[in-house]
Amino acid sequence: MRKPRSLRIGGLVSAVTAALALTLAGCGSSGDGGGTGGGGTRAKAAPADRVEPLAAKAEPKLPATVKSADGKRVTVEDTSRIVPLTGSLNEIVFTLGLGRNVVARDITATFDQAAKLPVVTRAHDVSAESVLSLKPTVVLADTTTGPAEAIDQIRSAGIPLVVLEPAKSLADVGPRIEAVARALGVEKAGAALKSRTEQRISKVRGTVPKHSKKPRVAFLYLRGSASVYLLGGRESGAGSLLEAAGAVDAGKASGLRKDFTAITSEALAKAAPDAILVMSKGLDSVGGMDGLVKIPGVAETPAGMDRRVVSIEDGVLLNYGPRTDQVLKSLVDQLYKDAK
Repeated sequence: MRKPRSLRIGGLVSAVTAALALTLAGCGSSGDGGGTGGGGTRAKAAPADRVEPLAAKAEPKLPATVKSADGKRVTVEDTSRIVPLTGSLNEIVFTLGLGRNVVARDITATFDQAAKLPVVTRAHDVSAESVLSLKPTVVLADTTTGPAEAIDQIRSAGIPLVVLEPAKSLADVGPRIEAVARALGVEKAGAALKSRTEQRISKVRGTVPKHSKKPRVAFLYLRGSASVYLLGGRESGAGSLLEAAGAVDAGKASGLRKDFTAITSEALAKAAPDAILVMSKGLDSVGGMDGLVKIPGVAETPAGMDRRVVSIEDGVLLNYGPRTDQVLKSLVDQLYKDAK
């Protein structure tokens, strides 16, 4: 798994997904889930191995001309062979109802409908040769996708390539869906999917229990096999999910300004989390709850003493896309398990 470059990759999506990709390559599908819920009880994260396409068939209206995030104006005339270069873009395209047109996937697109497609990226690095061999009619990328030479090679071959800004918070979910839909000429489907997604997120937010004291939750990024143990700060991207779940981002509240900081006993003591948020494979990589409390400083936190951990599936936690309501529901259900 590629480590966050000097811990400064923009936001949770970019920083952690880049590292996540290589772990998924070694660990297989992210659909096996698992984690440790509150009170030390083993609890599986919400099922997240399938996407739910819109009921109405999407009919592209082409050509569609859009401004790419890298400043280029791109005209898409054919969506019969789509190559999305990140897992979240794969998810949106499939959910818009254009999955039948997708001919490749990013390594992090592990949901069932995409699982058998050829992989053309690894840790945000795209193989231009692999992409071009599939004869795409349009390619979708993020600003985090590289190397730049590969992007240039695809464009030089005459393939329309649209670069989009990555989603880093709940506020980005709707605009991200709209941007993808606009590039593919299915704006009507984009509006419908945005509405459905935002309604579902709003419904989950309405289930958050009211407490006089909000729980403090620290997001830990763990990869035991690579000895990577990080504490999320203000720019990690986890903050908006935690706040939507009625919690306080403990890393941010403790004054951590960067996206991620190496875990130390002092940093954890200052964060003083009541619960810890992890990705399921990260928790597995350190040996579950028993291994987690062996990380210096964890056992001394309120979360460590109570063995209160929230585990969310790797493949969906970072996406801020059509399944974000499932992520938020899993977070709420696990965080307030003992209060229900």
